[in-house]
Amino acid sequence: MTEPKPLSSAQTSGPDQEPANGEASGNVAAPVESRRARHDSSHEISTRAAASVLGAPAGVQALVLTGSSKGTSKVVGGRLTIGKAADNDLVITDDTVSRHHCEIIRAPDGLHVRDLDSTNGTKIDGTRIREAMVQPGSVLRVGEVEIQFKPTTQRVEVLPSDKSSFGPAIGQSLAMRTIFGILERIAPTDATVLLEGETGTGKDVLARALSAGSHRSSKPFLIVDCGAVTYSLIESELFGHERGSFTGAVATRQGAFELADGGTVFLDEIGELPLDVQPKLLRVLETREFRRVGGNKTLQTNVRVIAATKRDLQREVAGGKFREDLYFRLAVVPVTVPPLRARRDDIPALVNHILKLAGGNDLAVPPETMQALAAHDWPGNVRELRNVLERAIYMAQATGSKEIGVVTLPTGHAAADAAFHFEPDKSYRETRAKYDAEFEKRYVKWLLGRHTGNISAAAREAKMDRKHLHDMAKKHGLRGNEAEDS
Repeated sequence: MTEPKPLSSAQTSGPDQEPANGEASGNVAAPVESRRARHDSSHEISTRAAASVLGAPAGVQALVLTGSSKGTSKVVGGRLTIGKAADNDLVITDDTVSRHHCEIIRAPDGLHVRDLDSTNGTKIDGTRIREAMVQPGSVLRVGEVEIQFKPTTQRVEVLPSDKSSFGPAIGQSLAMRTIFGILERIAPTDATVLLEGETGTGKDVLARALSAGSHRSSKPFLIVDCGAVTYSLIESELFGHERGSFTGAVATRQGAFELADGGTVFLDEIGELPLDVQPKLLRVLETREFRRVGGNKTLQTNVRVIAATKRDLQREVAGGKFREDLYFRLAVVPVTVPPLRARRDDIPALVNHILKLAGGNDLAVPPETMQALAAHDWPGNVRELRNVLERAIYMAQATGSKEIGVVTLPTGHAAADAAFHFEPDKSYRETRAKYDAEFEKRYVKWLLGRHTGNISAAAREAKMDRKHLHDMAKKHGLRGNEAEDS
């Protein structure tokens, strides 16, 4: 029996003169079988050697890039056969591929490719080969089909937590227990965590639980709401300022990164952070150094950062509204908190928990009430559920009831639906101008109400000029917290 010689370079065959129908003339099976028998022992030796030298259990993956089998993949172990016949390891149903086209042998020195007397040949970089070595990342052409060899990565799977809570956060659904499983492992570390999700999903509760589960739990936990702080003061809120650094700076003030030294800074609504402040935050995260506004002295800080946002930051990055480098620095451990409608099986446990905290644990929840709560979509998520339950508790206590029910209060929505009243003596332009003004007033009032009258934060959310929004609010007599009045 003749052992195959190890190859270090490609051995090319003659020029391509065969037909392109996928099958060679004559008997192909006999040389294929003899070649396989001849290399059986060497394949076994190569497999054992590769396992000990390469040490990568996942190995290398062969991924089909073109043709009808595009997307098909197979991990290369000791030996991988490629062809159209069903007994191949990687089956490619393409007319230009022979029944047994080629084989890949994984050896200690790399991947060896051997053409099995195919009709249309095996090529590397446009050169037809009989036997050659191929490196991970290279593209092999089998007939007219391209195959890329990619190193596979070993994935670390985090199992869901056995607990149905993480600190004060409650959730027995698989989605929440998976998040708890991640946070339980991350909490004792100093890793930066980015919590994403809709408003009211409990990101602030998870942030507090992370801090409480860390070795910094006895140190300060400071919150900076990037959407509520005035644009001109956000930098001072984060880094502090020196006396006289700007109008109104009558005394030196410490910022969050200075006050929370040794503890945790929670940057809520980080997506609202102005673009010109983002590089300064990035510098603090990278170097742990900062300077107060108007100061020359470089200060050191030792804080853990947890950030939260209701925005899709990757989309904000793509739109040029958030720095990509800052996003990657914040998203060391990204966690997306699912909305309540995506985890309805958590609602009964949340109801009992909220009732206990609100002093209504002596009240019964009828099955029909629980069903109604579970069927609602909860656009305000857990925060809305808490408001509904607290209202139900107050109404039950006021009426002397021992059960809670879903209390529906009259709102202005019905009146808004009937707000359009068209007059026959008014032209289209006059009618539209009337309702344009009404829409503008309602929208500005709603927008400012969402941000407690903060013009800068409201303008950023609406993607409009701050001065224009200020002028619109002034025109309609809206100012500050007046926007929240009904």
